[in-house]
Amino acid sequence: MVREARVDADVELLWEEFHERVNMPSEQLRQWLLTRGSGEEAFGPNPDLDLPEPGRHILAVLTKRKVDLTPQDIRIMQDAVDRIDDLTARKPPGGNADDGWRHALLDLGHDPLVER
Repeated sequence: MVREARVDADVELLWEEFHERVNMPSEQLRQWLLTRGSGEEAFGPNPDLDLPEPGRHILAVLTKRKVDLTPQDIRIMQDAVDRIDDLTARKPPGGNADDGWRHALLDLGHDPLVER
C-alpha cells in the first residue's frame, strides 16, 4: 500500500488560497512573463531564467505538487496571496482597471478580468 505524504493544515489552506488567487494557467502566465521580460533586450540562452520575478517563482510553484513544497515555496505562495490581496483591495476608482494595476496583478499570475 502506497502512503500519501501528509501536508500541514496551514499549508493546505495556503495552497487553496494561492490557487484561488493565481487564476492564470501556468502556460498563460509564462507567456505573459516572457512578453514582460522581453522589453528592449533579447533573451539569453535560457529564456525561462530571464522571466521577471516574482512571477518566475510563482510559475515554479505552479508546477509542483503540495507534498513537494519547500519552505521557500511556502513563503512565495504567502507573498503572492498577500500581494494579490493588497493590489485587488486598491483597485483604481471608477471600476476601470488601469494598465499599471492590471499588469502588476498579471505579473503575479492573477488576471482581474477573469471571473471565478
